[in-house]
Amino acid sequence: MRKAILLVTLAAFTLTSCGSKKKIAELEAKNKEIQDLLNSATVKLNTCLAEKEQMAQRIEDLRQTNNQLITTKDQITTLSSKGAENLERTLESLKEKDMKITRLQDALTRKDSVTVALVTSIKRAVGINDPDIEVNVEKGVVYISIADKLLFKSGSYEVSDRAKEILGKVAAIVKDKPTFECMVEGHTDNVPIKNPVLQDNWDLSVKRATSIVRVLQRDFGIEPQRLVASGRGEYVPLEANTTAEGRARNRRTRILVLPKIDQFYDMIEKEMKGQPTGASTGSGR
Repeated sequence: MRKAILLVTLAAFTLTSCGSKKKIAELEAKNKEIQDLLNSATVKLNTCLAEKEQMAQRIEDLRQTNNQLITTKDQITTLSSKGAENLERTLESLKEKDMKITRLQDALTRKDSVTVALVTSIKRAVGINDPDIEVNVEKGVVYISIADKLLFKSGSYEVSDRAKEILGKVAAIVKDKPTFECMVEGHTDNVPIKNPVLQDNWDLSVKRATSIVRVLQRDFGIEPQRLVASGRGEYVPLEANTTAEGRARNRRTRILVLPKIDQFYDMIEKEMKGQPTGASTGSGR
């Protein structure tokens, strides 16, 4: 009977891990898609700036030519109607380029502003002065990295009371952003786990992630559909596991806060396609 229970438990852990890996792959793919879109927007922005500079030089050349014609006694009134029209069209084209550049810059700035505001609020809430808590941004995603000693006892996946205080502050931020998603990643060092319930560090990292997810759901009311629990085991270290300090750095839990700012990316994408922007930039998903 015990053997059957153990097999069922291992199967459940396997299914949970597979589901988490699939969700991680989907989020990583989405991050790559967004990064590719931002890269394309940046390329087009640089192209527009170069064209603007060329047009400005062209206008300056035309103005110098006109000045030369005006100062020539025999041709003081020879600026033709056609030349004036060409100059007017050039000025209008430059104005349109300026408007497009402004819209692209505004979309990118607004996206960056959302991320900066989120990082600032998280740092203020969790107390960034604690060296065991780090907040940073990678490719538009906010990461909160918490050392395991603030969350768990050695080799355990039971969340401590001190951890609940920290998680409560993070939960308050997530609850205040109802369109955000929250992924919890467990990380370990490479020291083999000695626990009859856990098979290896994969198990430990996943169990720690699910323990935190349960706290966020049960104790702080975060909707479960906004939460993802995943375990990375010992395979994404920050430092080498050859020293106690390095192993301590590697034993951590990362909470990823994923803002849904699709309206900004929609604005960039439509601008890239030459479509008008406006109403769509003011609504979210």
